[in-house]
Amino acid sequence: MLYAVFCYNQEDVTNAWTKEQDEKVMHDLLAVQSKYAEAGRLGPVARLMPTTTATTLRHSHSETIVIDGPFAETKEQLLGFYVIDCASLDDALEFARDLSSANPAAGSYEIRPLAIYKPSELAS
Repeated sequence: MLYAVFCYNQEDVTNAWTKEQDEKVMHDLLAVQSKYAEAGRLGPVARLMPTTTATTLRHSHSETIVIDGPFAETKEQLLGFYVIDCASLDDALEFARDLSSANPAAGSYEIRPLAIYKPSELAS
């Protein structure tokens, strides 16, 4: 089963990191990712740009509106995501715990099973 693991935190916290702090966290996260990549279980990983770079398209009735920003009703923002191949939810939780340990500023990780609409090498 493929799981998406979404990383949430407050952008003002991570945006305030020095270059050295950011590089340390990315290095520690890469160490976690490597273990799963070497086992052929890690799919795409993405770090999202700040929400100030986001654009939202909303469709209501027959009108489509494009606006700047994500306008999420939350104090935490989606910072990035992982796709991981796990035998169970417990395995996906273990991966999220490893990520959380590697990232001292981790807010929360949301884990969701994926339904594949466009297969890739990882889904085969």
